[in-house]
Amino acid sequence: MALSDRLLKAWYDGHPALALLQPLESLYRRVVRRKRERFLAGEGTIYQSPVPLVVVGNITVGGTGKTPLILWLIEHCQRSGLRVGVVSRGYGAKPPHLPWRVEASHSAEVAGDEPLLIVQRSGVALMIDPDRGRAVQALLASEPLDLILSDDGLQHYRLARDLELVLIDAARGLGNRRCLPAGPLREPVERLQSVDALLYNGAGADREDGFGFRLVPSALVNLQTGERQPLDHFAQGQQIHAVAGIGNPQRFFTTLETLHWRPIPHAFADHAPYSAQVLNFTPSLPLVMTEKDAVKCRAFAQAHWWYLAVDAAPSPAFIAWFDTQLMRLLPARLLP
Repeated sequence: MALSDRLLKAWYDGHPALALLQPLESLYRRVVRRKRERFLAGEGTIYQSPVPLVVVGNITVGGTGKTPLILWLIEHCQRSGLRVGVVSRGYGAKPPHLPWRVEASHSAEVAGDEPLLIVQRSGVALMIDPDRGRAVQALLASEPLDLILSDDGLQHYRLARDLELVLIDAARGLGNRRCLPAGPLREPVERLQSVDALLYNGAGADREDGFGFRLVPSALVNLQTGERQPLDHFAQGQQIHAVAGIGNPQRFFTTLETLHWRPIPHAFADHAPYSAQVLNFTPSLPLVMTEKDAVKCRAFAQAHWWYLAVDAAPSPAFIAWFDTQLMRLLPARLLP
């Protein structure tokens, strides 16, 4: 088990040795608290977008379903006729320069896996740059937009925001509720009191403090041909190789089990690179991966490789709440 995996297990399952990290946690808390205080006081350089900006982020390390929710937000806004853009840090990307406009034809090595997935799925205008304010300026200079979504960036306090949506894994919660490195929190739990909405990934219903949303499998997509097959393409009990290089691989493996397949799990680090050799498993079985992994594997995919397409399904209460926020943020002429 890798060090990162052991830490995740300790954070979410509890381990007495984490108490040894309390001095480092205290230092980390002071740093992030001061960073936010400076933001609230308006100190330093803070970029204010001329169009409304919505941050979709989390306060925990590990996957919470941001990318599917961002795709849902894009589609929801576009159905209302809004021109939407996205900015992202572009974790793992190696573009020729920054900021960099991601196109569907780019490679994951250049664009980053999550930005490329978003563009290939939605066709949205997306700019990557660790300096998200600079990314917003470049995006607005390239075309007119009505609304911008920031993929992550909750802690990027050089960027002003009009709305903060925070995602939490409903099953894992906040772990031991301690900050890095003694726990999975990027900011103290009190930070959640100041955000606009909490969304619990995997919650079957809304909660008192937030909204529920689910990730719903929709199809199997072949990496080589792009053909879509229904979820009954594999018979119940079919054994498959399951590949997941995401923040919470177990959630993907559990999803495959709920579809009544028998996955042989192959968990990789988040944003892991792949090769044909790395994915050469025995015995020879159908291989099913996440869509995020698929964008890095199409060039060397085999005929029996598939990805599971999933769609975010927010609760009706969240949809109504979000539409109300759009009415507040956007000029009346832009709304249907």
